[in-house]
Amino acid sequence: MKKAARQEEETAFFIEAAPKARAAVTSWQQNLKGTRRVSLHTYKAYTHEAISFFAFLKDHLGKPAGLSDLENLKPSDFRSYLAARKTAGKTPLSNRSMARALSALRSVFRYLDKHGYGSNAALGSIRAPKIGHSVPKPLSIKDADQAIGDLEAMDTEPWVAARDTAVLLLLYGCGLRISEALGLNVAEAPTEDVMSINGKGNKVRLVPVLPVVRQAIAEYQKLCPYAQQADDPLFLGVKGKRLNPRAIQSRMQQVRSRLGLPETATPHALRHSFATHLLSGGGDLRTIQELLGHANLSSTQIYTEVDSEKLLSVYESAHPRAAKS
Repeated sequence: MKKAARQEEETAFFIEAAPKARAAVTSWQQNLKGTRRVSLHTYKAYTHEAISFFAFLKDHLGKPAGLSDLENLKPSDFRSYLAARKTAGKTPLSNRSMARALSALRSVFRYLDKHGYGSNAALGSIRAPKIGHSVPKPLSIKDADQAIGDLEAMDTEPWVAARDTAVLLLLYGCGLRISEALGLNVAEAPTEDVMSINGKGNKVRLVPVLPVVRQAIAEYQKLCPYAQQADDPLFLGVKGKRLNPRAIQSRMQQVRSRLGLPETATPHALRHSFATHLLSGGGDLRTIQELLGHANLSSTQIYTEVDSEKLLSVYESAHPRAAKS
C-alpha cells in the first residue's frame, strides 16, 4: 500500500494549460523519467517547476497557455515568472533554487522545440543567477580508513556489518554515489578489476575495482542469510528487500559518534574523499571526471580547491616565513 501511494505521489501531475500544450508537457515529463532517466529528486523538482510555471501563465495571460502562447512569450514574461517564483514563499528563494527553476523551463522548451511543438528563443536571453559553491569536505585518509574499519567493531549482526563495509568501500574505493551502489543487482557484483556503472542520465562508465572491495562484497554475499538470484538486489536490508540509503546514512552517523568525526562525515563524503585522495596522489582531473561520472569538468574542478586549501594549510604550518607572519 505504501509503495503504491509513493508511486502515485511521484506521478501526480497536472498542467493548467490548453489541451495540446498540456499533452506536450506531459510527454516531456514522461521523457524525463523514461528516456533521460533523471534522478527522482530532479524529476520531482522539474515537475514542480513546470506546474508552477503554467499556473503563473494562466493568471499572467488570463487563460490557460496554448502552444502558440508558449512560442510568443517574451523575455519579460519569463522574468516576470522568475520574479514571482523568487518571492512566492515565506522567504525568498536562493540563487541555486532560482537556477533550478530556470533549468527546468529550459528543459521544457528544449523538448518542445526538438519534438516539433514550437520554439521560443526568448528564454535563451535569460541568464541564470550566479551560484556560490561550497567546497567538498572529504575525510582524511586516516579517518576514512577508521570509519570503514569501525563497522566490524559495532554491535551488529556479522552479515549486516559485512554489508555496510562493502557499501562504504564502494563509495570510497570506487567513487560511487550511494544510489549507484545500492542500485546494483547480484549479476552486477564486481568479479574482475573493472566494473560497469550505469550512472546519472543513464550514462555508463567503467570503474576500477580494488581487490579489497571485491573481497568485501564476496564476504557479504557469503554471510547474507537470503538466497539471491542474478536479478535480485545485491545489497539487502534486514527484511530481505533492497537496502534503503537511510540505513547506510544512519550507520555512518553512528560511526561519527563513536570516532568523534565531524557532521560532514557522511556516506557522500567518502565519494568526495575518493576524488580528493586521487588528486592528492597525482591523479589528473580528466581521469577523475571519468571515474566520478561527471558530465562537465567544472564539477570535478572543485576538488582542486580542496587540494589547494590542504597545500596552503601545510605551507602555513610548516614554512618558517609563514610562521613569522
